[in-house]
Amino acid sequence: MDKIEHTTVATNGINMHIASIGTGPVILFLHGFPELWYSWRNQLLSLSSLGYRCIAPDLRGHGDTDAPPSSATYSGIHIAGDLVGLLDHLGIDQVFLVGHDWGAIMAWNFCWFRPDRVKALVTLSVPFFPRNPTIKFVDGLRASLGDDYYICWFQEPGVAEEDFARMDTAILMKKLFSVFDDPLFIPKDIGFSGLQISDTLPSWLTEEDINYYAKKLDQKGFTGGLNYYRAADLTWELTAPWTGLQVKVPSKFIVGDQDIVYKMPGVKEYVQNGGFKKDVPNLQDVIVMEGVGHFINQEKPKEISTHIYDFIKKF
Repeated sequence: MDKIEHTTVATNGINMHIASIGTGPVILFLHGFPELWYSWRNQLLSLSSLGYRCIAPDLRGHGDTDAPPSSATYSGIHIAGDLVGLLDHLGIDQVFLVGHDWGAIMAWNFCWFRPDRVKALVTLSVPFFPRNPTIKFVDGLRASLGDDYYICWFQEPGVAEEDFARMDTAILMKKLFSVFDDPLFIPKDIGFSGLQISDTLPSWLTEEDINYYAKKLDQKGFTGGLNYYRAADLTWELTAPWTGLQVKVPSKFIVGDQDIVYKMPGVKEYVQNGGFKKDVPNLQDVIVMEGVGHFINQEKPKEISTHIYDFIKKF
């Protein structure tokens, strides 16, 4: 880990922290919520040893990267702009792109907007969701899953932040890393802090890992990460011109069969029954890992590194 270099890059009006290691073709890793560059620590080390330059930023709002306060600055367009600016600053024309959770969503968006900058794509947990022109993203979730679904609960500014503040951050992180394997509903009168969730450390994390996340989140807070959820409908509005457009970048998708996203209504069927392949015609491989949950790159680091390498070495 001490071989990983940490630098700050000015891009798209913010200062972005990046972790990097290795030389060779570039792999750009995009993390999710409630995470940091650190979620890719195992992949950075393993894939850099195989001849790649591995770069993992703290995305806008996270860790040591700036966190503009307004959720209106967290749309998919903004994040894509951050990434273009990052690559331009580093003098990188094309990358292998790898994303998990919100990082996967932003990776799909990036391949929508700037496919010329991506050699091939590997996404974890979240498949491509085509834009539904008839209903906003969050409205669709409310209609199918109700106001207590966690993404809907996250929408009101300050509510989740106030609730999270009732818990020690390290304990909160243990709960968050334990909870995203089943559909998560948060009744407003109970809140996340009132749910009976185990705070036992997952077997694939150490206390050192938890303390790293907790330290950064104590410094930065959760608003930046939550703003991705709050900007989802803004992204829906701004991406109207891309309605119906396929993602044509060569792609591989990996998900655990216990993942909260894979268990959402209709997702498994979309992935398995041809809808996904129709929207992503160059989807070359779909891997469903049995008994694996949402934080797949941390839960199964060696397997995920191998899956990434086996795909990108073709190009």
